[in-house]
Amino acid sequence: MPRVSGVDIPPDKPIWISLTYIYGVGRTNSRAILKEAGIEFGRRAKDLTEEELAKIIGIIDRDHPVEGALRRSIQQNIARLRDIQCYRGARHRRSLPVRGQRTRSNARTRKGPRKTVAGKKGVKELGK
Repeated sequence: MPRVSGVDIPPDKPIWISLTYIYGVGRTNSRAILKEAGIEFGRRAKDLTEEELAKIIGIIDRDHPVEGALRRSIQQNIARLRDIQCYRGARHRRSLPVRGQRTRSNARTRKGPRKTVAGKKGVKELGK
């Protein structure tokens, strides 16, 4: 099982799909990396030579932030938004959608499960 950037990539899949198992490398980046390394997209990860793997690892290390470094930089960016107390930082702090989505009827993923509030008195009871 080839190991790239600390991640075991699946050997039986095409290399351009296998590289997407690395956090921060999607399909587009994967194809760009392989094009720069001069490797065909359809080859299986297990069929790569050590030199080809070394080329891929070198390109990723040089040009692309991946895994821990990328996660750390994202967290630092969010912390910076919180510290400067901008609108986006406030939305992050309150666990609400950051990019302008509506929250009245949706946003359950971001807000979590519904928190039921005690029901109000009915209109009939107030009229007596």
